[in-house]
Amino acid sequence: MDKQITFNPAQLKELGDAVLIAEELVSNHYKMSSTQWLRSRYDIKTFIELQGDEIVDGPFAQVLGYNVRKKDGALGSGITDYYTVCLQDSTILERIAQNQELILLPFLVYITVHELVHIVRFSKFEQMYSASSESQCAMEEERKVHSITAAILNRVAIAGMDKVLTYYKKWL
Repeated sequence: MDKQITFNPAQLKELGDAVLIAEELVSNHYKMSSTQWLRSRYDIKTFIELQGDEIVDGPFAQVLGYNVRKKDGALGSGITDYYTVCLQDSTILERIAQNQELILLPFLVYITVHELVHIVRFSKFEQMYSASSESQCAMEEERKVHSITAAILNRVAIAGMDKVLTYYKKWL
């Protein structure tokens, strides 16, 4: 892989804003309280924090699922699902540079909403994480998630979101 371009401090701030917006939008869409939302354990990482399989060539992001055992889980199952959204800074920034109609903040909001929808679907058993990498299943799941993402974001007034939705229209 070539030298990776990573988000600069201003872009990381935009990412933080995008995550806050995305969390609120997804939680409202699924009518989840903050307590329910926090039960869906996940983390969002940028390239600088990624290792091994978390780094991919092509997609803007990927969700990886892990089973985590609680430290204080005495009896019973102390295992919980944990997800990591692995953002691929270079791929995102290259696409923004190549397509002058795309603006970083709405693009990051779309990507984040999309990945959070995956996590909600996994945690609600609407899609099995273990089946999400099977080719045919993965393509169908991507179409569903893009459709849900577009439905969530069609109601949002963020400058440049219309261009992002047009960019992703091929998935609907």
